[in-house]
Amino acid sequence: MFNKAFISLFIILSLKCNICLSIREYTKDDILKLREEVREMFQHAYDSYLRYAYPYDELRPLSCDGMDTWGSYSLTLIDALDMLVIMGNYTEFNRVVDIVLEKQNFDTDINVSVFETNIRIIGGLLSAHLLSYKSGMKLEPGWPCNGPLLRLAEDVAQRLIAAFDTTTGMPYGTINLRSGVPPGETSITCTAGVGTYIVEFGTLSRLTGDPLYEEVAYNALKALYHHKSPIGLVGNHIDVMTGRWTAQDAGIGGGVDSYFEYLVKGAILLERPELMSMFNEARQVIDKYLKKDDWYVWATMLKGHVTLPVFQSLESYWPGLLSLIGESSTAMRIIHNYHSVWKQYGFTPEVYNLGTGEASPSRESYPLRPELIESIMYLYRDTRDPILLQMGEDILRSIQHSARTPCGFATIKDVRDHRKEDRMESFFLSETTKYLYLLFDPDNFIHNPGVHGTVINTPNGECIVDMGGYIFNTEAHPIDPTMLYCCHESRQGINVSEVHRIYKMLDDEDNIHFMSMIDGIEPVKNTTSYYKEAVYYDDPMNSAKIIDLSKRDNNNAQEVPIKTETRTGYVNLDGTERENLKNESLGDKLKESISSQYNNSNENESENETVTEESEITVNEEVEVDDIIISQKYETEKLEPPSSTKAKDAVKMLPQVIQDFLNSDWKKKPKCEPQHMIERIRKEKRYPKHPHTRKYNFLLTPAPTFMQRLAIAGEILNKKQLDL
Repeated sequence: MFNKAFISLFIILSLKCNICLSIREYTKDDILKLREEVREMFQHAYDSYLRYAYPYDELRPLSCDGMDTWGSYSLTLIDALDMLVIMGNYTEFNRVVDIVLEKQNFDTDINVSVFETNIRIIGGLLSAHLLSYKSGMKLEPGWPCNGPLLRLAEDVAQRLIAAFDTTTGMPYGTINLRSGVPPGETSITCTAGVGTYIVEFGTLSRLTGDPLYEEVAYNALKALYHHKSPIGLVGNHIDVMTGRWTAQDAGIGGGVDSYFEYLVKGAILLERPELMSMFNEARQVIDKYLKKDDWYVWATMLKGHVTLPVFQSLESYWPGLLSLIGESSTAMRIIHNYHSVWKQYGFTPEVYNLGTGEASPSRESYPLRPELIESIMYLYRDTRDPILLQMGEDILRSIQHSARTPCGFATIKDVRDHRKEDRMESFFLSETTKYLYLLFDPDNFIHNPGVHGTVINTPNGECIVDMGGYIFNTEAHPIDPTMLYCCHESRQGINVSEVHRIYKMLDDEDNIHFMSMIDGIEPVKNTTSYYKEAVYYDDPMNSAKIIDLSKRDNNNAQEVPIKTETRTGYVNLDGTERENLKNESLGDKLKESISSQYNNSNENESENETVTEESEITVNEEVEVDDIIISQKYETEKLEPPSSTKAKDAVKMLPQVIQDFLNSDWKKKPKCEPQHMIERIRKEKRYPKHPHTRKYNFLLTPAPTFMQRLAIAGEILNKKQLDL
C-alpha cells in the first residue's frame, strides 16, 4: 500500500514538474514581437475593410465585400477609431475622423438595436473624442467638454433616449433613428439590453453637463435591481412595460453579462458606491446558486435550481471583472477552466456542455469573440503570470492559422473542424485585436498605474488627465475617468500629491505592488519630490506646451513641480494634518475615516426624508412571486404608459388598413420629449434611493489597481479642499 501511494505521489509530482517546465519564458523582445504580430493582424483586417467593405457596416472576408448589419453607419470604421490611437497611428486616426465627421449622418429612417448602437457607436465616438488630443488633432476651445465627436455622440444618444420612455424606465430594444420606437415594437428586452448604458450615458452627462443621460441609465439599473427575485437573481428577458420576467433563467452569460459588468465599471467610473453594493449583492447569490466547481451554470431565478449546465463563450469576461475588484486568485482558477475549452478545440464554442464535455450542437461557432483574451489581459496586468502570455499566444496562433483569409479574418463556423463563415464582426477590430495588443504591450499608456499625468487648461480651470485607470466599455472603448471631472466647476482639479499620498497609505496596508510590476518604473519612495509629465493647453487651438517634469533640472526655477504642500506625511479626510504613528494601520485609519465621514451622512438630512426613504425600502422588500416577478408596490399601482404607448395600443384596435395609414403618419410626429420624460422620472420616484448611495467605502476594494484609488482619493479628498 505504501509503495502504491509513493508511486502515485511521484507521478503527480512529475506531471506538475512537466507542466511547470512547459511554461515558456518570455523576454521583453519576445513580447514585443507578439505585439507587432498583432499590429499586423489588425492592419490586415482594417485595410481589408476599407478596401472591400467601406462604407458598409462589416466586412465579408470570404466574398471580399461588405454588408450592413446593425444600422448602415460604417460600424467597423467607428469601432476601430480608438485602436488607431492605442497603436500610435495618429495620422490615420486624424484622417478617418475627418471622414466620419464629414460623411456620417444619423438622421436616417432605419431601425437599430439600442444596445448595440450604444456600445459600438456612442462608445466608439466618446473614446475617440477623449483620446483625440494624443493624435495632435486641432482641438476646439473648451475640450474635452466640447468637440465635434462629442456632439456626434450626443446626437446619437438623443435618438436613443425615446427607448427609455416606458412605465418601468427600462428601455425598448429597438429604436428608429428618426422617429423613435417603431409601431408594434415588442416590449420584451434582454437584461443586458436594459443595464448596459451607465458607462456611455454617464460619460456623456459628465462631459456635456446634461444630467438626462446618466439619470435614465441609472434609473434603468435601479429598475432591474428592484425587479430581482426574492433570492436575488435576475432573469434573462423582461417586459419593460410591466416588469414581468418572460425568461426566468439566471446566469452570467449571454443576455445578462454586461449588466453585471456595468455595475462594477459604472461604480468605478462615476464614483457611485451603490452600484458596487448592487454588484456585491448579486455576486453573493451568483456564487451560492450558479457557481459549481469554478464553472458557472444557469438556474431558475425563483428557486436557484440548475437548468442548463453549460459554459458560454460570452461568460469569459467574468475572470477579468473579478480582477477589477481584487479577486485575481479566484479569477485565475476560473480562467484555467475556460482556456482548457480553447485548447480542446483551438477556439471556444458559443456553448460548451459541461455534462458531455463537448460543444453544443448548433452552437459550435466562434465569431472571433474577445471575452477570453479580455480576461487574460486584465489578469496579466495584475499578476504578471507568464502562463497568461502563453494563453494569449495560443489564441493568437489559432486565429492566424484558422481564421485568416486574403481579405481579413473570418468567423469560425464550427470549432470542431474549423470551417469558416463569411463574416467579420466589428468587435474583432475594436476588442479582440485590442486586448491582444495590450496584453503584449505592457508599457502602453492605457496601463499607466498613476505614475504620470497630463495637465490641461479648461474653462473650469486646470485638470489633470491621462493618469491611467481607463475604464473599457463592453465594446473595449477606453474612457479616461479623470476627464469626467474637467467639465463642471465644482471640480477644482485633482490634487496629485494628495492622491499619491493616499495610494502610499493604501499600499502599506494592502501590499500593493502594481507600480513596481511595470518594466522600467520603480516605486516612488519620496512623494514630496514626485514629478509628473505636464502638458498645458493655454490655447487649445495651438499645439500644447509639453514639460517633462520627470527630467526636471532642480536649478531651473521656471518648471513648476506638482508636489505636496503639507508638512506631515498624512492627512485626514477633512483636510487637517496628522502625524504618522508607527503602530497605526494606515489603511484601516483611512477606511475608518471614510466610514465615519460618509456612512453617517444621513444625520445631516431631515428626519422626514429619512423616514420616507426607509419606509420605501421596506415596502419594496415585500415581494410576492408567482410566474410574474413584480414587487407588491407595483401590483397595487395603476400603470400609466407614456403617450406613445397609448397611441400604439389604440392603433392596434383599428382595422389593418387604417393602422397602416396612421402608422405612416405617426412616424412623422415626435414621440418623446426628453425633458418631460426626465421630469416624470424624478416626480414618480418609482424606485427608492439605495441605502448605500453615499457609502464610499464600497469603492475601497482590495483591487491593486489605480482606478480604485483614484475614485477615493481623487474625488473625496478634492471635495474636502485639501489643496488649499
